[in-house]
Amino acid sequence: MFRLMRIDVCIVLCFVMLPAGAFAQKLSCCRTGEVVNAESAPVAGASILDTAGKLLAVTAADGTFSVPADIARVEVVAAHLAPAFADLYVNGPVRIVLKRPLETVVVSAYRSPLASADSPASTRVMTAQDLQRAAAVSLDDKLRSVPGFELFRRSSSLVANPTTEGVSLRGLGSTAASRSLVIFDGIPMNDPYGGWIHWGEIPALVIESVEVVRGGASDLYGSSAIGGVISVLPVRPRSNTLQISTAYGSLATIDSSLLGTFAKQAWSGMSAGGITATDGYTLVAPEFRGPIDQPSNVHAQNGLVELDRNFADNGRAFLRGSGLNETRHNGTPLQDNSTRLWRYAGGWDASRFVLRLYGTDEDYHQSFSSISANRSSETLTRLARDPADELGGQAGWHQPVGHRLLLLAGADTHDVRAADYEQIFTGTGGEQSTSSHQRLTGVYGEALYTPVNWTLSGSARVDHFSNFDAWQYRQPGAATSLPELDETVFDPRLGVTRKLNHSLWLNASGFRAYRAPTENELYRTGQVGQQITEPNPNLRSERATGWESGLQFNVDRIGSSVRSSYFWTQVNRPITALTLLTTPTEEILQRANLGQIESRGVSVDYALQERWLAITGGYQFARATVTKFSQEPELIGKWIPQVAQNMATAQVQMSHKGWGLLSLQGRLSGRQFDDDMNEYLLHGYFRLDIYTSHEMGRRLELYAEGENLFDRAIEVGKTPVLTLGMPRVARFGVRVKFGD
Repeated sequence: MFRLMRIDVCIVLCFVMLPAGAFAQKLSCCRTGEVVNAESAPVAGASILDTAGKLLAVTAADGTFSVPADIARVEVVAAHLAPAFADLYVNGPVRIVLKRPLETVVVSAYRSPLASADSPASTRVMTAQDLQRAAAVSLDDKLRSVPGFELFRRSSSLVANPTTEGVSLRGLGSTAASRSLVIFDGIPMNDPYGGWIHWGEIPALVIESVEVVRGGASDLYGSSAIGGVISVLPVRPRSNTLQISTAYGSLATIDSSLLGTFAKQAWSGMSAGGITATDGYTLVAPEFRGPIDQPSNVHAQNGLVELDRNFADNGRAFLRGSGLNETRHNGTPLQDNSTRLWRYAGGWDASRFVLRLYGTDEDYHQSFSSISANRSSETLTRLARDPADELGGQAGWHQPVGHRLLLLAGADTHDVRAADYEQIFTGTGGEQSTSSHQRLTGVYGEALYTPVNWTLSGSARVDHFSNFDAWQYRQPGAATSLPELDETVFDPRLGVTRKLNHSLWLNASGFRAYRAPTENELYRTGQVGQQITEPNPNLRSERATGWESGLQFNVDRIGSSVRSSYFWTQVNRPITALTLLTTPTEEILQRANLGQIESRGVSVDYALQERWLAITGGYQFARATVTKFSQEPELIGKWIPQVAQNMATAQVQMSHKGWGLLSLQGRLSGRQFDDDMNEYLLHGYFRLDIYTSHEMGRRLELYAEGENLFDRAIEVGKTPVLTLGMPRVARFGVRVKFGD
């Protein structure tokens, strides 16, 4: 309506000001148009310039504008959007779409869409296409193209014990738990009992993209977001399609996924499933192997079903259920584990309101053994079963104020009830059971202000978490009450970005963050290989303070960008595993709060996109050390375990319509240590992977992939026996697509 009124006003002025005989000129005295962004939302306050740079008009609240009739071409400039040129027409309004620089839009740590250049947080995005063209099978191995991303150890989740699959970002390392939060459609994926990640939980074809936000984000996301947030975004079913992807190769590896979607009027949905299986390989280095050593492997199935009700304002309500069934053999006849994980969720996305309700039902089993010094025999020591139930909910609201200010607020809570039932075969034997209850609740708020050439943000969150009703029973014996934990924490964050010109942005941010200890760290004994880690019911939360600053440089003409950052993070009371005893047959550790660790360094991300060539990659230098620990001062200055000072990645993709696609992925990692005393050195390595594909028409694609082409012996851990990473492997596969 406003646009029509503006056009009517122009016509009236023409009749008043022009000679009565010039009727054709009366209708063409104004040229009109509207400016919108990539989401078709009006862009208010955009500057309309002539070819000489003179200001002609500013867009109204509905994005419309008008200029004199003799103006045939204009340039449109708006804050946080790439400028655009447009030709205007006499016979009707023109629609001008402004896109973000390099069209890189991410859901940053601010819970609001921002272009990567405008975000004070360092962000890396992997699209579905990027993930598809990575040679690795598992999601964690695909994400290793992000420098600084690593699990607790270097090994792939295809062969790793689940309790070593926590995420390390910004050189902060991890233990059994992850110091970074992983979410799927806004819902936490960290294991409710142990904090590690089930990387095979989501069918591969369901993932639309993955956004890795580095730097503390507890101000909006609460516990575990010390190193950052990894957001896994699902596909949105919008048409009737069927996709099938399957591959087979070395080590009898099967990687298959299926996705079906439908859309009819206001309803849509999807159903997906996947199978990942491998016979694996023997982790122990050849020179240390004994008769009991055998391949570590995984056989897993996953599935997801979702039903959506879509609304006219781009809102939706949904119901979703997913499951994971996983069995692993951990390298000896008696050591194995299995996971049965069910998740269910429902939600509502409106124009200014988001609601999520979710739950988790998990049953985890693991067996433990003692191995002789010559690795010729082993003895069963424990059988453990760990059930966990989780219920959670979150609500978020946002409200624009004018054209430059956005206010956000929200709250979330989740409740975990878990237990550890163990049958013990050593000493006097018997049974031991531990049960506990953990609850975390938080409220947050944020203001995002975007004046011309600036992005200013301020946010804060208050969290309360507690562990209670913790009991341990050892048969024979009486039940023992374990210590309770109750803390309230406050986590603020400030960020600023300054756009100097169309190509250069400066940014800086500072934050506080925290991580609550998991029930696994508090109450359960864990084991990987010959390394036994005992719990500590007196653990307290980790508290982090950090800041980073940097710049981003874009050259839209050649499709390239470079982002560099200096970061510094200090974690007080970090939870780590301290070495208590080492023998030829085992290593005993215990979880404890250290005094302080610190990680500081630089990171660089780069991208270049041409018609047939794409190059992406990055580098991270992280000096991560212990800076305080009065109980054991000899640890001061030691490197944080499993953190390399130097990491670099590069991906080179070459494509040709007739020949197909070739992608090379290289990863370089410096030396690191596998223990707190820095006695077990793991040497650096270089690994090269390859992926190639060829489309056979619109619906069929053939592909091949290879990992560790040079067959390097990559040192993964010393527990205390040396274990190695994935040898050279190859797979061949096919993708088929049907439907719209």
